[in-house]
Amino acid sequence: MSRRVVKKPRTAEERSARMKKILTLLDRAYPKATTELAWRTPWELLVATILSAQCTDKRVNEVTPGLFAKYPTVHDFAAANQAELARDIRPTGFFNNKARAIIGAAKKIVSDFGGEVPRTMEEMLTIPGCARKTANVVLGTAYGIPTGIAVDTHVQRVARRLDLTKQTKPEKIEQDLMKLVPRKRWISFSHQMILHGRYVCTARRPRCGECPLEGLCYASDRT
Repeated sequence: MSRRVVKKPRTAEERSARMKKILTLLDRAYPKATTELAWRTPWELLVATILSAQCTDKRVNEVTPGLFAKYPTVHDFAAANQAELARDIRPTGFFNNKARAIIGAAKKIVSDFGGEVPRTMEEMLTIPGCARKTANVVLGTAYGIPTGIAVDTHVQRVARRLDLTKQTKPEKIEQDLMKLVPRKRWISFSHQMILHGRYVCTARRPRCGECPLEGLCYASDRT
């Protein structure tokens, strides 16, 4: 079966109209999109997000219940033994680096922020193991503060396939997306793009026949 021919927008007006359609279709497909990480407090979400690097949310969710039972508070993590914590989070991969980052984050939050995860991007970026993607997830999901768009591998792939950016670095991709997406949509858009990339617009063998955006996509690797 031949692929549907999708015309590339030529003018700023056409690009704007296409972006509005993308947002509408994402809303329809993922009306209640949020993180699939299990968390109860901003600190738990920060830990889970750090653990999710190069690891599936499903695996992280298998590790965190026992982890948070053993270390109930940020103060417990700050006092943790790094080697022991690394063993506790081993199934998530890169466990030595993650243990170091989590303990460093806990100590920073205890010493500088009174044990509470801060609410600004500037402060979040001073925390070990917390780059813009992690900060955006925590600030947006835990606090409802739209500081930017979380760009993980899924968002990067989908944004490039949809021709919303030609950049390859997450920070530059985020800047492009922030210009296209209204600020009030940054939090939901981040979650929608992550879910879409995880379950439909996959890296290998994307499920284009099931994609709600198929009629707007002219990516070269459409199936």
